[in-house]
Amino acid sequence: MNDPQTSKTEKSNPFEAVPIEVTVSVGRARPLIRDLLNMGENAVLTLDKRIEDPVDLYVGDQLVARGLLEEMEGDQAGQLVVRLTEIADLQNGIG
Repeated sequence: MNDPQTSKTEKSNPFEAVPIEVTVSVGRARPLIRDLLNMGENAVLTLDKRIEDPVDLYVGDQLVARGLLEEMEGDQAGQLVVRLTEIADLQNGIG
């Protein structure tokens, strides 16, 4: 008789171990080309979002989730992370 756990492990999808790249979008800017060309070091580009607004997570060009930016504490203080607040229904999108 097969152990259900062993059977499940043996049949696991090999694609589950393949890493994918997730892009986190914090906002967009729409400067005029002349303003963009005149920007130099220390220039400020204003985004269409506030610091407390959720960020969008994409795989390729598909929106897959939204979340809030946070900073890790303890040994990893300063490391930026995203706490997921919404997961997309990939057939119907995020409502």
